[in-house]
Amino acid sequence: MKDNDEQISEGLNQLFEIINAKGDTGELNQIAVRYNTDSDKDDTGSIPRDQE
Repeated sequence: MKDNDEQISEGLNQLFEIINAKGDTGELNQIAVRYNTDSDKDDTGSIPRDQE
């Protein structure tokens, strides 16, 4: 599992990307897909078998 500081850093990066998108729905969708995909991965960076 990711440590707390790394999770906070990823959350802040996501927030800054959303703010910088300035309402561009295409860019916002890309950000959502990227972070949803990342959150589905386990500690090794692989997607768990039950979510493939």
